[in-house]
Amino acid sequence: MRMYAKPVAAVTGALALAASLTACGGSSAASDEKVVTVYSADGLKGEKGDGWYDKVFADFEKETGIKVKYVEGGSGEMVQRALREKSNTQADVIVTLPPFIQQAGSKGLLQKYTPKGADQVDGADKAADGSWTSVVNNYFGFIHNKKELPEAPGTWEALLDGKFRNKLQYSTPGVAGDGTAVLIKAMHDFGGQAPAMEYLKKLQANNVGPSSSTSKLAPKVDKGELLVANGDVQMNFAQAKSMPNLAIWFPAKEGGKPTTFALPYAAGLVDKAPHTENGKKLLDFMLSEGAQREVSAVGGGFPARKDIKATDANAIELAKLIEGVEIFEPDWADIDTNLSSYVDAWKSATGS
Repeated sequence: MRMYAKPVAAVTGALALAASLTACGGSSAASDEKVVTVYSADGLKGEKGDGWYDKVFADFEKETGIKVKYVEGGSGEMVQRALREKSNTQADVIVTLPPFIQQAGSKGLLQKYTPKGADQVDGADKAADGSWTSVVNNYFGFIHNKKELPEAPGTWEALLDGKFRNKLQYSTPGVAGDGTAVLIKAMHDFGGQAPAMEYLKKLQANNVGPSSSTSKLAPKVDKGELLVANGDVQMNFAQAKSMPNLAIWFPAKEGGKPTTFALPYAAGLVDKAPHTENGKKLLDFMLSEGAQREVSAVGGGFPARKDIKATDANAIELAKLIEGVEIFEPDWADIDTNLSSYVDAWKSATGS
C-alpha cells in the first residue's frame, strides 16, 4: 500500500515576494538569474521554518547557489494565478494537489520534463505525458480537538449533531485541494453526486463558512475554536508537533469503513518559465534520494519514490495511523473534466 505526505504551511515572506516578482517573461537576462520561483499549495513549508520545503530549499541553494522564491496559496488559487500570468509568466515550478495539477496540464500551463528519479515514482503518481510528477505523497483526512472532543466523531452522520454548530469548518471546494477532496470523498462514500450534495446541504447548518486555505483551520481546531475540520495526513501530522490538541481521523458512512484516498503533492515545470533550467534543477533535487529520505522524517509525509523505504519514527507512526482505513482511487480524469459542475452543484446545495 502506498503512502503519501505533506507538512505545515507558512506564508512568511509570501506577500513581500509577490511584490518583488518582476515581469521577466522569459528574457535571456532572466534565464541567467540564480533564482527559481515556486508556486505551491500550502502544507510543505513549516510554520516555524522546520518543514520539508525549508530543509530542501536551503540545501538546494547551498548546493547550487540558486535562491528559491516561494509563493503559497490554495491548490486552485495557485493554478488560477499562473493562468492569469500566462502571457507574462512569473513561476518556474508549480506544486499542487489533484485535480489541480491535471487542470494545470490540460490548460497548457506545464511543459514536459521528466526529473531524475521519476522512474521510481508509480505510474498513477505522475503524468503519462511527462508534464508533472509527485514529489511528496499524502492522504486526505479530518482533524478533531482531542481535548474538547476526546473521541473522533467517526461518521459523516455524527457531524450533523447540533453540538458541531459553528464548531465545524472545511476549506472551499474548487479553491483548496483539501476542500475539493471533501467533495470527492463524500461522493465516493455516499455513492454519487446527488446523495453527497444532499448530505453536504444538511451539514451546512453546522459549517462556519468558506476558507481558501486548509492549513489555517488546524490552529483553530487546536485552540478549540473549532472541534472538527478537514485536512490531510502530512500537513496535520506535521502541525500536531506544535499543536498538541490535534488528532487525525477518517470519516466513514454510517455502517461502513473509514475511507481515504491519495492526495500527492505533484510538481511540474511551468511553460515558458523565466528560469527553466533552474526549475529543472529544483525538480531533480526534490526527487533526489536525499530529499526523498527526509519527506517523512522532516515533513511528516510519504516519499514519492517507491525505492525509498522510510523507517524513521514518523514513518512508523504514519503507517499505524492509516491501518484499517480503506484506500480508494478517484477517477481523476472524470474529476478534471467535471470539476466545475461538481463545484457548482456544491454551491447550489450549500448556498455558498
